[in-house]
This record gives sequence, C-alpha cells and structure tokens, in this order.
Amino acid sequence: MVLALGSTFDLLGQDMIDYINKHENMTWTAGRNFAGKTIDDAVKLLGSIKSVRAKNMLPTIHHEIDLEAIPDEFDSRTNWANCPSISDVRDQGECGSCWAFGAAEAMSDRICIASQGNIQVNISANDLLSCCDECGFGCNGGFPPSAWQYWVEHGLVTGGQHGSDSGCQPYSFRHCEHHVEGPYPKCDGEHPTPPCTSQCRAGYGKSYKQDKMYGSKAYNVPNSVAQIQTELMKNGPVEAAFSVYSDFLLYKSGVYQHTAGSELGGHAIRVLGWGVDNKVPYWLIANSWNPTWGDNGYFKILRGSDECGIEDEMCAGTPKSGFNWVE
Repeated sequence: MVLALGSTFDLLGQDMIDYINKHENMTWTAGRNFAGKTIDDAVKLLGSIKSVRAKNMLPTIHHEIDLEAIPDEFDSRTNWANCPSISDVRDQGECGSCWAFGAAEAMSDRICIASQGNIQVNISANDLLSCCDECGFGCNGGFPPSAWQYWVEHGLVTGGQHGSDSGCQPYSFRHCEHHVEGPYPKCDGEHPTPPCTSQCRAGYGKSYKQDKMYGSKAYNVPNSVAQIQTELMKNGPVEAAFSVYSDFLLYKSGVYQHTAGSELGGHAIRVLGWGVDNKVPYWLIANSWNPTWGDNGYFKILRGSDECGIEDEMCAGTPKSGFNWVE
C-alpha cells in the first residue's frame, strides 16, 4: 500500500508522521527524525549508486540450501557475541559514504567471525572512501560491489570512528546530530572527500603497508531469501543497497515498507539477520546515521518481496585465508 500525498506536506514534519501513523494495517511507526533539516540534507547521506557494470564484475555465489537448518530468527550480534564490531553503529557524518561504511563494517565483522573472534579490528571506511577511485565519487556516492573488489585487490587498513584513536586511519568526519536533539554537535554542512593518504595516524605502531588487510574473494549474494539467510549464517553480515523514499527518513520502529512519498536515492547498509514481528517477516539492518536515528540506529525492513530492491542488491566477500594480509 502506497499512500498519495498532497503538495503542501512537510515531508519531515508532524503532518507526514501523523499521515503515516493514522492508517490501518501499518507495519511500522513513524516519528521525528532530521529535526530542523530538509529533504536535501537527508539526500546528501544517500550515496549508493546502482551500477549493472559494477555488479556484473563480481560472480554470484550460490549455497546448497538446507531449509530445515534455517531458523525463524537470526541475529549476528548474538550469534557471534565475541565480535564487538557487529554491534557497532557508526556515523558517516556529512558525507555520502554509506557505500564505504556498509562494506567496511561487514568486512570487520567477517574478519572477526572467520578468525573465531581472535582478530577484532575495524576496517577503515576512511581508507576505502578516499583511496578507491574505481568505487565511484567518494562523498558523492559509490558502488558497493567495487568496494568489495577493492578489498581483494588492494587491501584496506584499520580505522574506527572519528576520534576513537582506533587503528591506522580513523574516520575523518566527526559524529554530528543529523536528526533529533541528541548528544552530538550539530552538523555544519557538507564536506569534501578526504584525500587519499598512505600514512597511519601519528603514534600508531604499524606502517600503512603493514596494517593492510585483504579479502580473498568478493561476490554478489543471489536474490533469494534462503540464499541470503544461508550466507548470513555461514559468513556473517552482508552489505546491501536499496531505494530510499521520503517516508523511510521518519522510521522509528516496526517493519518498514514503502508507504508514502517519492524516491530520493540509493542507500547502502549492513544486513545482520532476520526475524518475524507481529507475523511480518523482516530483515534486521544496521544503518550508519548514528544511534539517534530510527530504532537506536537500526531498522527492520519487509523480507521476501524485494522491498525497495533490497534483496537484489547484496554483496559480500571473505577475508584472505590464513589471516596473512601483509603484502
């Protein structure tokens, strides 16, 4: 069900929130996000560019499916509780770098999972954002499949969130309050893509070259619920991209499905698992708009009907075997 809107609606305001929430049979609840912001402010955070060419450069990996082995619910955060990166909600700041965040986050998770919790690192979204020319346009958007291939061919250094002093290259842009009044400073405008550098932060104990970690292979995940579920269970979180409509910006709880408003652009995120909420099947997703957006930084989206194209745009990869990433 997609509701029609009049031309006078404030798409981020209370009228839109009330318009969504008053309708019967809604599977999700809208609330105030992006307070004091405009739709244009939100669009700047949507940096996933759909590219058939980039997608076709990766193979599609199919698993043997055992439907009886797939549980009704699955959450990577609890399944691999010894991997703290899985529960980390990052903040892309004022940069359309979601394509780099979804990839770097899932890579971090998969390194920890593959090492059985022995290697706990944060792959640097900053290194990927600034140095991968073939990935697209930096803060103006990029191609998720290309990010995974870059990890295989060139490797990526470590780096946590801004100000964390974690890893070789922490993120350049600070946390800022995109949304409601919260604990972070207000965002102060769009920033250019940081320059690519082959240096680690001052005081870090490794060189840039020594710190690099590599992927073994990069691939697309098939548009199949059972295939996606099996991939998540075997290897951990994946990166996905979907079409964002204006109503999504107001998500607070429940299982999102497009209800009202026009398409704004593409957004990349990290898929953590799945479940059922009030008989509605969903994918569990971590966003990169900090924990003050949505449901503490997370959201659920309808599973099984390729809602907003999410099941058709998933990619992933595996870390290099033996955890010997140094060139």
